[in-house]
Amino acid sequence: MSEKTEVEAKRVFIGAGCNRVVNNVSWGASGLVSFGAQNAVAVFCPKTAQILTTLPGHKASVNCTYWLPSSKFSFKAKHLDRHYLLSGDTDGVIILWELSTVNNNWRHVLQLPKSYKKGVTCITAFMVSETDAMFASASSDGVVNVWDVAFPSQSSDECKVLCLDTLSVDSKAIVALSLAELPQSPGRFVLAMGGLDNKIKLYCGERTGKFTSVCELKGHTDWIRSLDFSLSEETTSSIMLVSSSQDKVIRIWKLVLRGDVGSWQKEITLASYIEGPVFISGTFTYQISVESVLIGHEDWVYSVEWQPPVTDQQQPLSILSASMDKTMMIWRPEKKTDGASILAHGCGGSFHLWRNVSGSKESENWQMQKAPSGHFAAVTDITWARTGEYLLS
Repeated sequence: MSEKTEVEAKRVFIGAGCNRVVNNVSWGASGLVSFGAQNAVAVFCPKTAQILTTLPGHKASVNCTYWLPSSKFSFKAKHLDRHYLLSGDTDGVIILWELSTVNNNWRHVLQLPKSYKKGVTCITAFMVSETDAMFASASSDGVVNVWDVAFPSQSSDECKVLCLDTLSVDSKAIVALSLAELPQSPGRFVLAMGGLDNKIKLYCGERTGKFTSVCELKGHTDWIRSLDFSLSEETTSSIMLVSSSQDKVIRIWKLVLRGDVGSWQKEITLASYIEGPVFISGTFTYQISVESVLIGHEDWVYSVEWQPPVTDQQQPLSILSASMDKTMMIWRPEKKTDGASILAHGCGGSFHLWRNVSGSKESENWQMQKAPSGHFAAVTDITWARTGEYLLS
């Protein structure tokens, strides 16, 4: 080879497998998917089924990734030319990355101050606006951190990340998180967390303030594995939380705004707690109850997630679940039946029909309706009354 010969090397293929942890994969509003591949973060395009790049920076195995914004907030990302990605590893380190959609360049933005003694287990986030987000991270030592991140409005500016609160929730690992805005309360948030003690813990806090424990949701009989809030719509006074567990069951919880504190303080009685826990956040009172229990998986249910909004903030009532039984299921409300009526039958052959005659979505008024009746075995004798008005069988 002569001295003038030039050697060119270019990347033609990247192959990588996904680390064997639950919260490892995140689908972004950018249309790209991230996952941990040993100590690197890999990014692939579902349309081309190609891994586009790997991001080196972690010195330990990557446990979890989360896009800012994720596909859940695609309706807030229509005009963004920069997307961000969080990744956490088994050493407790969290790194923030930036993707420029103009030239597809990646940049290591910053490493968050290390605040965990053990590995990061999960990350969740809520996009307040196109340039502002809140996110929470949890670890194997039972500590949950709540962060604020401000994205630059100009290319010359840098991201600013601030730790809002540190919650020592449990001595055991927290493995599931979900963050949502409370109904009819802009600037107030609810954080759901779950782990090894079978309970779902709810914390509430302000946009820039401290988070405090408000209640615990009991019902699952094994580890909580996944949590996901639906989005709060401006016209509704409730949001839904879906949870899954190693007890093979999926539960849907409904969090409803009951009214302001003054009007509800007088009404809070033992009877009011039968539907579910009541708690106060700010000037409003909320109640959370079990909406539905979904049974179908034959093994641990590792992941559940609401379907992201397709066009705007209107979110479809559809849930995707994944289980140790090697199946994924899509759950939706049955559209063909009348959900305002319930029917039961007894062992004596009798039917019992009730209908919700209330026109309001928030209140219920169940009244018994007429239903067919008759024998549940062979008829052995029959006779008319002398007047012919009655038939006895």
